[in-house]
Amino acid sequence: MIEKAEPETNHRLVRRSLLRLAAMGLAMLSAGARQALARELAGSVEAIKGDAFAEAQDERRKLENAAPLFIADQVSTGSQSRLAIRLGKDTTIHLGELAQLTIDRFIENAGGELTLQSGALVFDKTPGAEPKPLRIRSSFGLIAVRGTRFFAGPSANVFGVFVARGSVSVSGGGKEVVLGAGEGTNIAHPGDAPTPPAPWGQPRIDAALESTQ
Repeated sequence: MIEKAEPETNHRLVRRSLLRLAAMGLAMLSAGARQALARELAGSVEAIKGDAFAEAQDERRKLENAAPLFIADQVSTGSQSRLAIRLGKDTTIHLGELAQLTIDRFIENAGGELTLQSGALVFDKTPGAEPKPLRIRSSFGLIAVRGTRFFAGPSANVFGVFVARGSVSVSGGGKEVVLGAGEGTNIAHPGDAPTPPAPWGQPRIDAALESTQ
């Protein structure tokens, strides 16, 4: 009787262990699913050329067309690469090569905040869309967006901001300037004040815009 009971007891132990492991696996999967659902969607990839990545929570993802983007994602592009991302319904951001942009905060009906660590961008708000308060920070200054299309990034050996449509305010070095359509400003070094608004020449405008296309 004892010899017959041993294999049966061992079988029960093995079965219980397998069930316990399966339950642990489901619990871990559920935790991962909850974590994924907890991340707030900010937008998606609209177009891509070359290599681009998004990094958050110690995870680095290679981006493809239509890939989702989340709050706190740091989006980056590789050499000779371009990326267009859509935030909400009305905002498109084009990034040039070797750019880094963090989506710090974005709410469709309330605006948000982005950080441009490097590279160039073109911000494009759909004409006629309701303006939402949105700010773009960089080491050179703060750009307050007022529903517009503008360039920000390296240009003519300085950090430049140029408005193609609408207006923006640019703050840095204790000074603020407001740019209208056709006007630009320069910030030579982090901490410097922006120069007074002034027209840019067409060759400089074309080079700036093309650097993100």
